[in-house]
Amino acid sequence: MIRFFILFLLATSLFSSTVERHRWSNGETYLQFLERQKLPLRKLYYNLDKDDQRLTEEMRSGVHYQILRDNAGNIEQMLLPLNDELQIHIYKDKKSYKFEAIPIISETKTEAFSSKIISSPMYTILKETGSKKLAQIFVASFKHSLNFKNDIRQGDPLVMIYEQKYRLGRPFSMPTLKVAMIEMRHKRHYIYLNDDDRYYDEKAHEVEGFLLARPVRGARISSYFTKRRWHPILHKWKAHLGVDYAARRGTPVIAAGSGRIIYAARLGTYGNLIKIRHNDGYETRYAHLKSFRRGIHRGKYVKKGQTIAYVGTTGRSTGPHLHFELRKRGRAINPLRVVQVTTKKLRGKEKKAFLRLKKNYDESVELHLNNQTSFKKLPPFENMSYIHLMEKNNG
Repeated sequence: MIRFFILFLLATSLFSSTVERHRWSNGETYLQFLERQKLPLRKLYYNLDKDDQRLTEEMRSGVHYQILRDNAGNIEQMLLPLNDELQIHIYKDKKSYKFEAIPIISETKTEAFSSKIISSPMYTILKETGSKKLAQIFVASFKHSLNFKNDIRQGDPLVMIYEQKYRLGRPFSMPTLKVAMIEMRHKRHYIYLNDDDRYYDEKAHEVEGFLLARPVRGARISSYFTKRRWHPILHKWKAHLGVDYAARRGTPVIAAGSGRIIYAARLGTYGNLIKIRHNDGYETRYAHLKSFRRGIHRGKYVKKGQTIAYVGTTGRSTGPHLHFELRKRGRAINPLRVVQVTTKKLRGKEKKAFLRLKKNYDESVELHLNNQTSFKKLPPFENMSYIHLMEKNNG
């Protein structure tokens, strides 16, 4: 039986339940949070299975969560987002609190703005939008191709078109950049998101980013990254925060990027696990390993392409494979969006399709430049009255 609790915003205060919006405190663990809210630790953590306990570790500082209280101030429900697809739902059933992981109900909007450089793109976008995420995405997109420090001039125009997810009427998760443009020394520079989910410049050359090698050469992908998946055996929503590469036991596993090993030991359902820290806040994880290569240990620096371990089936595993994860500042991201052996240059039909997409993007950029589209800021969040409905479906 699957429960879906849906919150409906009402512009009235006739209903007794009130929703509060809070930001997850820096350094606070899920257990500390439960203690602070005076919620039962055994019921909502210690009695959970290992997978659900590990899910709670995905809570990150800065994430906005919601608490639904009755008119006496008692907690009725809580929604704690883990990523942009899955959230923890704590709710009161009669006199007892219960835990479940459920999908996030959201809508995606395409948004845009144009601005003129004040002193730097980072400062300009921050001042225009108040969003560190948008500023970081823009600067990172041109990181390997433009020199903002020496070539930028006050008054140079820029445009961003991006997709933003909204949850309960507020933006959440990282925006997805669709196209970015900045003019420098009277020349325009573009970044485009193509239909293959990779970024290209105006010449149809793939934009160099954080380049990773495939950790098992020639292996078949047996399971893809997903932030929500209905488990057919456990009958609950779970996340698969990595990519599985099926390969024979003993197949060499290579470091996907250069970096320093910060963990090399056994860890719960991961089995034998290696974690490597890379530049710019990236970390890769290699799980279910048969064994580590001789000399591999915590603190060792390894180079991209270097053999570090061998495929196995340790931990919670039904057969020999590598479970590979990529994280940035602790948050799991899809490795296939950045895993590349070499940068790609589009040709033939792929290039023609990209150029059609590019033409539409360019027309949109021109429109926002001419209209001087400004960023639309949302009003501050205020505690609002809500009602909630519960639907029960057999399944």
